[in-house]
Amino acid sequence: MVGEIFRDPWGIPHLRADDANGLAHVQGRVTALDRAWQLEVERHRAQGTSASFLGPEALPWDRFVRRARLSDTARRCWDELERTDPGTAEWVRAYVTGVNEGLRSADAPEFTRTGLVPGRWEPWTPLAVWLSTHILFAGFPAKLWREHITSRLGADAVGLFAADGPGTAGSNGWLVAGDRTVTGHAVIAGDPHRFIEDPGVYQQIRLSCPEFDVVGLAVPGVPGIAHFGHTGSVAWAITNAMADYQDLYRERLRRTGAGVEALGPDGTWRRAARHTETVEVAGEEPVEVEVVETDRGPVVIGGPEGLDDGVPEPGEPPPAVALRYPPRVTGDLGFGALLPLLRARRVADVDRAVDRWAEPVNVIMAADTEGGTLHRVAGRVPVRSAANGTRLVPAWEPGYEWRGWHEPPRADLTDGVAVMANQRGPASPLGVEFAPPHRADRITELLSRRHRWSAADMPAIHMDTHLASATPLLTHLTTLGVPGSAAPTAVPDATRPADPAAAVGGAGPSAPPVPEGSPLAGPTADPDVPAPNGPGAARDAAAEPAAAVGGAGSSHPAGGSGVVPEGSPLAGSRAESGAPASNGPGAARDSVAEPAAAVGGAGSSDPAGGSGVVPEGSPLAGSTADPDVPAPNGPGATRDAAAELAAAVGGQPADCSGVVPEGSPSAGSTAGADGPVPGGPALSEPAAALRERLAGWDRRMDAGSADAALFAAVRGAVVRRLAAHPAFAGAAVPPPYPEIFRPWLALVPRVGHALEHLLSAEELFGIDRREVVREALEEVAARPPAGTWGDTHRLAPWRALPPTTPYDEPGLSGDHDCVLCTSPVPGLTDLAARGPAARYVWDLARREDSRWVVPLGASGVPGSPHHRDQQPLWLAGDLVPVVTDWAQLTKETDV
Repeated sequence: MVGEIFRDPWGIPHLRADDANGLAHVQGRVTALDRAWQLEVERHRAQGTSASFLGPEALPWDRFVRRARLSDTARRCWDELERTDPGTAEWVRAYVTGVNEGLRSADAPEFTRTGLVPGRWEPWTPLAVWLSTHILFAGFPAKLWREHITSRLGADAVGLFAADGPGTAGSNGWLVAGDRTVTGHAVIAGDPHRFIEDPGVYQQIRLSCPEFDVVGLAVPGVPGIAHFGHTGSVAWAITNAMADYQDLYRERLRRTGAGVEALGPDGTWRRAARHTETVEVAGEEPVEVEVVETDRGPVVIGGPEGLDDGVPEPGEPPPAVALRYPPRVTGDLGFGALLPLLRARRVADVDRAVDRWAEPVNVIMAADTEGGTLHRVAGRVPVRSAANGTRLVPAWEPGYEWRGWHEPPRADLTDGVAVMANQRGPASPLGVEFAPPHRADRITELLSRRHRWSAADMPAIHMDTHLASATPLLTHLTTLGVPGSAAPTAVPDATRPADPAAAVGGAGPSAPPVPEGSPLAGPTADPDVPAPNGPGAARDAAAEPAAAVGGAGSSHPAGGSGVVPEGSPLAGSRAESGAPASNGPGAARDSVAEPAAAVGGAGSSDPAGGSGVVPEGSPLAGSTADPDVPAPNGPGATRDAAAELAAAVGGQPADCSGVVPEGSPSAGSTAGADGPVPGGPALSEPAAALRERLAGWDRRMDAGSADAALFAAVRGAVVRRLAAHPAFAGAAVPPPYPEIFRPWLALVPRVGHALEHLLSAEELFGIDRREVVREALEEVAARPPAGTWGDTHRLAPWRALPPTTPYDEPGLSGDHDCVLCTSPVPGLTDLAARGPAARYVWDLARREDSRWVVPLGASGVPGSPHHRDQQPLWLAGDLVPVVTDWAQLTKETDV
């Protein structure tokens, strides 16, 4: 007997073995039993062979994986791990043995539908899955966007569309030290924002042997518990740091009789590695892919003859772009940190473990039962020219080489609290663009309202739906049709107390202000923090009206390998992102050609966040992200809303051209400079009534709110009109880069997530923004949405295959910049493919008082009682107890 498998009432596996290697074997086996289809999809995605059974929609991702040499990089990292850390290598090998053993007896209906036969995992496959999940987490395609927007609108436009404005989703995480809790012991809580995938990107699991006993969220296909764990005496969590650690080099290539050469920074032409690979495509002819690698890295765009669909600029060399990323340079993916994390007893142990972390680059928060706390960045960021971080740099010029690695920054707690939500923080010196501060500011504000907190209080913060980024649009609305009104000034937020004292004790205006972070205790129940099951929480799936999403398909959002994310404004690595942004952090899932990419929120292929898709960071996809994502790239994401989503890859939704419908109150209007006439034309009665209604809105994006639906409709109309304005015409047509990068280059999502900056800027390329807002208001007033925010803001999970019977996906509370970060793509779709890929509360006083939940369930097998049984709790803000008493578990089998 190698070990034992137990289950709790939610089907969550609790594993026990005699040693760490035996435990890894059991973890691999149970993951194959619960997630066989998911594991095989991830293995094929990591190898660039997913089109062989998923069809042509998966081809863009497979091409990218082949050209970026992900599987070859994983093999290199495995060889280095065997050489430098044979103990960890043996542990990974034990996991792979368990996976192969489980796959032999696994039964998943998707195998029958596709004709796929489970293959064999190699020792390096978990490394390839990790790399594939997070490759888009750092959002390197954002550099393509910056170059594109600069060439069309000038350098000043980069700041207007920066992620600090449009916002990328990643993860929320906060640590409350013992002197701010009712137990005297720390609490860590948060939620990684990634593409919501079915099966989920995180696996709730318990790993127990004589060396350690750890509960946490594992990444299926990877041994151990990397991102979120609790050993009983120490707990840790991560968010996408939004660091920039991948570079794009513009190459000059030429063919010779011997192959391909690249011009180096010393003026010398050097031989580039070159070979051809064949990608099998289900239902179509195989596709040949030329793989070229220079001294900088693999060429992922163009080649010696330039782009497949592009014409070089006169006098310019054919475009070719190489990607340089740390594991390709160092042969290290940071797997050496995984076993030390499991063995950690104090924050000092976690600190030493994450010194070995490589990527994605994360912010780590940890606390132990002795009062120790940790708040630091972990991961490898190269030292190089500042230009590398913002744009493509010329490979043939000196000055852009990597010159070592940054020392990861550290930070202290402030008033006993640390809050990270992908905003500028400890990682500021290591990044270029970060998430807007709204989520972090809101969490900080809520925590400041009470001096003592408990683990049971944390879900109310998870579910907060206040939308601070609504202010600029609401401010513009206040000036419409008001004679003599001048430039907009900020509208006070009616949901925030005017007097600081009111936030903590309800003091009147005459009371002296209470300093920020004051220990004065507030009311036991914060009226501005919705109770987990209160009116502000998302309605249970059963109460939701039928989804308009119809026959969900599934198309991994770009970058979500993550997507997303975790660096693009939409996608992200599947990882966090940021995060997907996750496949986000950060991530975006894969091919941006995917319709689902549209629902991405930011970037990531966001661990702490998703595969990552996005994102962790594409403007469409993520990350499989976040940033904190990832990020998912793959055929088919909920295809229901396909018509809206697919349009994202072209930058314009099919029915959102910005043209005003004939007969609309706005038809025929023209735009000039901001405010040619004080207050502008008088509003129609319906528009004036709508303006007044929104002026009194509480700024909460609750699923049951009709006002939130009206605000979102006006926001979407403004986005479409701005994107369709002639001033942006040059930016609307992206360069003919490979499909995988299109979400980062689509204009409508970029405008949608940058709206706060675009409406607040002193000037916007001569666009009369007040008139744009007036026209949008009139449009919505003439055809207002009939229902509530949850009627259209519905979950749109990524699936590699559409279900045989479409699910009635639930309506959601939240929005991109809410703490409850469920990301639509304003101007394109209200559907949300990104959101909390898990929630957790780690209690250091008593581990059994900790809580966790995932969007669907512990099982990846459709029809299993544990496939979607956690969704009602996830929607309502409830969490599942962490069971630690073996007597309360049901033994399933010996292994």
